[in-house]
Amino acid sequence: MASDSPFKSRGGFARIAAAGRNSLAGLRAAWRDEAAFRQELALCAVLVPIALWVPVGALEKLALVGVLAVLLIVELLNSALEAVVDRVGLERHALSKQAKDLGSAAVLIALLLVGATWATVLWPLALQALGIGAAAG
Repeated sequence: MASDSPFKSRGGFARIAAAGRNSLAGLRAAWRDEAAFRQELALCAVLVPIALWVPVGALEKLALVGVLAVLLIVELLNSALEAVVDRVGLERHALSKQAKDLGSAAVLIALLLVGATWATVLWPLALQALGIGAAAG
C-alpha cells in the first residue's frame, strides 16, 4: 500500500540520505535539548574506553559497550516520547503523565541493565585482583 504522506520518501539513495540527515538532526537535538542524554553520553565517554581496556573476552567487551548503546537508544526514545506528549499539549493530563512516567521507567530499567552487566563482567576480575577466589563466572 503506497503512502500519500508528504513526509514519506520514495526510496533509493535519496531515502538513505534523508534518513541519515534526520538521524543527525535527532542526535543534535538530543545533545542540545536533553540533559539526561548529555549525562549518559559523558558516562559512555568514560566507560567505553574502560570496556575496551579491561582484560576480558570479545563477547564481554561487546556486552559492556552494547548495553551502553542500549541505554542511549532508550534515552532517545524516551526523549522522543516526551516531545510528542509536549506537542499534543502542555496542560497536565493523567495520560500524559503516565506516558512520561513509562518512558522514565524504561530508562531506569536500561540503567539497571548497565549496572548489572558491568557488575557481572567485572565481579570475577575484582575477586581475582583481591585474591579472594578464582575468576569463575
